[in-house]
Amino acid sequence: MTQADDMALFTWSDEYSVKMKVFDGHHRKLMELLNDLYDAMRRGKGPDAVGVVLKSLIEYTRVHFSAEQYLMITHGYPGYEAHKAEHDALVRKVEELTDQHARGIAVTVEVFQFLKDWLTTHIKETDRKYSSFFNSKGIS
Repeated sequence: MTQADDMALFTWSDEYSVKMKVFDGHHRKLMELLNDLYDAMRRGKGPDAVGVVLKSLIEYTRVHFSAEQYLMITHGYPGYEAHKAEHDALVRKVEELTDQHARGIAVTVEVFQFLKDWLTTHIKETDRKYSSFFNSKGIS
């Protein structure tokens, strides 16, 4: 274990699990992005790392949201519209932050706070709502 691992802001635990292996894997990736940005900020390299984090976040949203929304539509998840609205808001925010970064505006702290809030609010509250629904359909 490296010193950077010792300094991780977030460590995966069951409190983040949505009881679906593929989505837990996606969420772990998001946690890694947050920890990478945190580590870079701690070393004074946040502005250098934020572009990579934003690019990875765009990829994450494209893959993860498509997978979640596909299952929600396919299985008639009753919270689909509200969940999709949260996803759409996140995509708009990531696009805004990416645009600001491209124009030279410092967004490192804002990206960090945004990811931290998303991890602790959307995943632990909103995403966990679909766990029992999908598990009852035999999806885990």
